[in-house]
Amino acid sequence: MPRASDTTKQEPPVALTIAGLDPSGGAGVIADVRTFSAFGCFPTAAITSLTFQNTTGVSGAAHQPAEVVRAQVLPIVEDFRVACVKTGMLPTREVIFEVARLLRETELRNVPAVVDPVLRSTSGYDLIADDARAAMCNELLPLARVVTPNIPEAERLTGLGGIADEAGMREAARLIRRETGVRAVLIKGGHLAGDALDLLDDAGTIQLFRASRIETTATHGTGCTLAAAIAACLARGLRLPAAIETAKRFVTAAIRNAPQLGRGTAPINHAVPVRFTQAGVFVADELDEDET
Repeated sequence: MPRASDTTKQEPPVALTIAGLDPSGGAGVIADVRTFSAFGCFPTAAITSLTFQNTTGVSGAAHQPAEVVRAQVLPIVEDFRVACVKTGMLPTREVIFEVARLLRETELRNVPAVVDPVLRSTSGYDLIADDARAAMCNELLPLARVVTPNIPEAERLTGLGGIADEAGMREAARLIRRETGVRAVLIKGGHLAGDALDLLDDAGTIQLFRASRIETTATHGTGCTLAAAIAACLARGLRLPAAIETAKRFVTAAIRNAPQLGRGTAPINHAVPVRFTQAGVFVADELDEDET
């Protein structure tokens, strides 16, 4: 009789998130894990900060030392063949240096890294120290496949003020690539008026991604989820533009089918169906009644 290890069943891609914990479940590590699972990946995680928050805002955080973050990641990469990395809240310079070191010196150097540059919560709470922002640009972004700032994050990373249209997004992406050495920049335009427009600058090649704007307050965790979905799609072998397009469909469907939970900015629904085809993945826009 064959041992369990002899089975020919295909192993799922292992996805690693290095991010903060949102105990209300809408963002951070919990959102990443749910997204990885939706895309058929096996989720693993290292927690960088314990935040104190719910849908109405962030009231504080207890940051983990760099050596604690490293001690969480090393056993994972020593045991599993990790297929992608997604980073979220990296609150201190020391943590960023350690994550960059892990991406350079372990097997993680061989997998795509998606950096979500979490700088400030929607409610206005700073989630990263000022000196950590410089460390992110100088140490971490050169190692990433793509960085995914929203408009306020792009403004803080570049020093540009008032990014208000596609031209401003193009300039911000160009500056981030030039100043940091990151291969690709995805500027998320959810803060702008009109359609939800995202702009990818991949080594100077520009591609736009549009979706109809949904009038809702259920957007808690959209940035974390988009970055995690991109990472999961890269782990499954999709090229970056296809990964972004699929991730954007997932987030749009998750917003459209969001449960109205909490008294503030409600979380989105990570249970929207993701089906796998020969060409890649397909995200259904609507949930069956028993899936909500």
